[in-house]
Amino acid sequence: MLRGLDPILSPDLIYALRAMGHGDTITIADANFPAESSGPEVVRLDGISATDVLRAVMSVMPLDTYVDAPAHVMQVVDAPDTIPEVVKEFQQIINDVADAPAQIKGLERFDFYDNARKFFRRCADRRNPAVWQYHFEKGRDWQLKMKALLTQ
Repeated sequence: MLRGLDPILSPDLIYALRAMGHGDTITIADANFPAESSGPEVVRLDGISATDVLRAVMSVMPLDTYVDAPAHVMQVVDAPDTIPEVVKEFQQIINDVADAPAQIKGLERFDFYDNARKFFRRCADRRNPAVWQYHFEKGRDWQLKMKALLTQ
């Protein structure tokens, strides 16, 4: 039993986060995102809200402070300047939970898809069709954060 970890952090998700190196990126995506065809490594998170997944991931994974934009969202097609409510919620979670809060940067749909194919892992909810796709780049303080959690 591990204490102090959000129960959303399943064994597969903890393994994926721990296996990531500095600068590796994880995608959190909804049921409409082509996660399975984007690469071999998908962590299924069926029925869990995107905001809950983000809060759990940010509780243990630092954002990269060596890049300009460690957090990305897929822009709304044909309305790239639109900021959906869920993106505002994600930004608030990053502001509240992340070690080094950063602004979420938008990426055009196909640029987002192309980037996701290169990333370390994808987390997908295959039942929830709400539109949310995000990339998060891992920072350098992972070992310190995990050690602090495991010694609580």
